[in-house]
Amino acid sequence: MLKQLVIASGNQGKLAEIQALLQPLNIEVLPQSAFNVTEASEPHCTFIENALAKARHASLATGLPALADDSGLCLEALQGAPGVHSAYFSGVKDDAKNNAHLLNTLKQHENRFAHYYCCLVLVRKHDDPQPLIAEGIWKGSILKKARGDNGFGYDPLFLDAITGQSAAELTPELKNKLSHRGHALRKMLQLIQHLTY
Repeated sequence: MLKQLVIASGNQGKLAEIQALLQPLNIEVLPQSAFNVTEASEPHCTFIENALAKARHASLATGLPALADDSGLCLEALQGAPGVHSAYFSGVKDDAKNNAHLLNTLKQHENRFAHYYCCLVLVRKHDDPQPLIAEGIWKGSILKKARGDNGFGYDPLFLDAITGQSAAELTPELKNKLSHRGHALRKMLQLIQHLTY
């Protein structure tokens, strides 16, 4: 069973969500920043390839098992964009600018259906031949103006299809229950519990 796990992310919002969801397993969860690990490059066009690259990078640098997340917002009207480019949709890594760019881009579209997608990859060592992979999807649509103060990224614009609230209006506990990352992490928990080495 895993005793320690490095989270291959510098995103404080993601770290908090992942740590909260992994708490029941009594695994010591450490951010890669605790080891001065630099951010991995994410050159790939798919979430799974980027998540695998980040997990391998963190595991190689620390010598520990590593968990990486690659996630983003995908819109029907934009053929899946911004997708893997969600964090830099406006050209810079800035939530407010990305949200403004998204609203501006959608002005010419009636279709506002969207989903958040998350791919989690866990490697026990950097060259693990059998990485654990879990995916999650959260369906909703894009609001015409921001609502709520919680969350990060596109959360103020993402309207949850079930509650009728934006992701930024949800409590952290409810968000973890509904979200793409929450779904993926619960699947990952099951995979971790059935590890044989």
